[in-house]
Amino acid sequence: MGRVALITGGTRGIGEGVSIGLKEAGYDVVANYGGNDEAAKAFTEKTGIPAYKFDVSDFEAVQEGVKKIEAEVGTIGVLVNNAGITRDGVMLKMSFERWNQVIQTNLSSCFNCCKAVVEGMRERNFGRIVNIGSMNGQAGQYGQVNYASAKSGIHGFTKALALETARYGITVNCVAPGYVDTEMVKAVPEEILAKIIKQIPVGRLGHADDIARAVLFLIADKNGYITGSTISINGGQHMY
Repeated sequence: MGRVALITGGTRGIGEGVSIGLKEAGYDVVANYGGNDEAAKAFTEKTGIPAYKFDVSDFEAVQEGVKKIEAEVGTIGVLVNNAGITRDGVMLKMSFERWNQVIQTNLSSCFNCCKAVVEGMRERNFGRIVNIGSMNGQAGQYGQVNYASAKSGIHGFTKALALETARYGITVNCVAPGYVDTEMVKAVPEEILAKIIKQIPVGRLGHADDIARAVLFLIADKNGYITGSTISINGGQHMY
C-alpha cells in the first residue's frame, strides 16, 4: 500500500489530472470536492478514487473531513492544495462577497488543510505538501484582484511553512500553472483563446498531466532537499 495522498478539488480539471497521475504512480489517492455531486460520482466510477465532500474554506469542515479520511483510508502523508474558484471582475464592480469567496476558497483553504495534517506529519517525521499557485499570482491579471491576491498569497504561504517544517522531514512546495486546457479555460471565447495561445512560446495550452508530473516529482520520498520552491509551468509565457 502506498502513501495516502489527499488532493483538494481533486475530481475535476487540474485536480483530476493530479489525482489520476498519483494513483497510477502507486499512491492511495483520496479526492476532495466541494459541490458537484454528479461530477464526483462520475470521477469515482471512472477512476476508482474515493471522493469526500467537504468545504475547504470552512475550518471545522476540513478538520472533520480529514479525520474521516484518516479513519477510513489511512494517515495522510501527501497533501495537494488544488481547490480554487474564480469570481472575476474589475475592482470598481467587485463586491466584498466575490472577493471573500475567492480568498477563502483559494487561500484560507491552504491554511485549513495544512493545519489538519501538519501535526501528524511532524510526529511521523515525513510529509509532502504541494500548493497549486498560478502564473496570475506571479504576474497579476486584469480583472482578478481577488484571484491574483489569493494565488500570490499561496506562494508566500508556501515559503513560510517550508521554513517551519523543514526540520521535521516535511517539504512544502508550489506549482504555478499557466493556462491549462480545463473546462474553465475552454469556456473562454474562441477568438480570445486563440490570442492567449499566441502569447505562449511553446504554442499550446498546458495539460493537467503536465502539472501532475511536477507534483509527482516534488512529493517523491527522495526529494527531501527541495522545499520552499515554486515550479512555473506555463509554456514560457511568464518567466519568473
